[in-house]
Amino acid sequence: MSSSAKRFVLEQLSKAGISINPASGAEAVIHDERFFERVLRDGTLGLGESYMDGWWDAEPLDGVLFKAANAQIQDAFPRDLPLLFSVARARLFNMQRLRIREVGEKHYDLGNDLYAAMLDRRMVYSCGYWAEAANLDEAQEAKLDLICRKIGLEPGMHVLDIGSGWGGFLQFAAERYGVSGLGVTVSKEQAALANERTRDLPVETKLLDYQALEGQFDRIISIGMFEHVGYKNYRAYFEKARQLLKPDGLFLLHTIGGNHTSIHGDPWAEKYIFPNGMLPSITQIGQASEGVFVMEDWHNFGADYDRTLMAWLANFDAAWPTLSQRYDERFRRMWRYYLSVFAAIFRARQVNLWQIVLSPRGVRGGYRRVS
Repeated sequence: MSSSAKRFVLEQLSKAGISINPASGAEAVIHDERFFERVLRDGTLGLGESYMDGWWDAEPLDGVLFKAANAQIQDAFPRDLPLLFSVARARLFNMQRLRIREVGEKHYDLGNDLYAAMLDRRMVYSCGYWAEAANLDEAQEAKLDLICRKIGLEPGMHVLDIGSGWGGFLQFAAERYGVSGLGVTVSKEQAALANERTRDLPVETKLLDYQALEGQFDRIISIGMFEHVGYKNYRAYFEKARQLLKPDGLFLLHTIGGNHTSIHGDPWAEKYIFPNGMLPSITQIGQASEGVFVMEDWHNFGADYDRTLMAWLANFDAAWPTLSQRYDERFRRMWRYYLSVFAAIFRARQVNLWQIVLSPRGVRGGYRRVS
């Protein structure tokens, strides 16, 4: 092991206020000294994989990762090969269109048992709205109701949900607001369960790429799907939504967003959690939607994602004795790292959660924000 690598990494951790063994009361414990070279060589990919491999532990994991994120120690590390590869691949290929169903097959199709155990009762896999909520179920219902009110749902309207997951939004909107709807997803497991859960409602979920959609809808929403679109496709995404929306309709985009413009995702998250995923910036959304939509409202409640992710983590940990019959220990460590590191970067406000309301030609008389 290179002593210079160890010295450098320990210096960065110390700057973040992270104590390392063998000090009494240390937050992080390094079990394998190869950790230092691996992190210096492979960056965030090496950090996540070394945790999955049991080379280090931390308590609390989200707290230690938050300290690292909040101190922005990643800026001191040299650019690593996995990151350079991610950038090069994003420039050379349009992975989101070349492998449309990959994220469905590798992430959303992992198992409905996993997501049912982790999520709320409606299985909504996106940020909850915690303004007045006491628990995860309340936070997710508050978020769904907020969306319905923001787009002015009324009985009889026909609604499109792009990236509809397990059908939670359409189920809620049909039950509470009397609408009919169509949802599309690239996950066969999501589509099957969504249709089973909503079989008595005037909604349907199709296993379909959003670009293959036809028709006209009174309202369109998209919750937690834009992160899979890819920067090369942002313009086409907005143009397709505009084509599908009636002239007097409203479109609500609910997406995670980054503080800086980027064209690639995080190497660890791309490899293990969200293949070909990347976060849009304000600039990218603005440029892609310019001349296609009028921006009526932009709402950031990214801090609520920290609380949502920690609720998911608590549910996952509680369900692990049952889940362990199907998923192995390396998966457990991977999933805990995923939920913890995402909670950490939201807590550090390095990423955001945006709800953006768009109209084709501007709401006559002005749009009124609801909360």
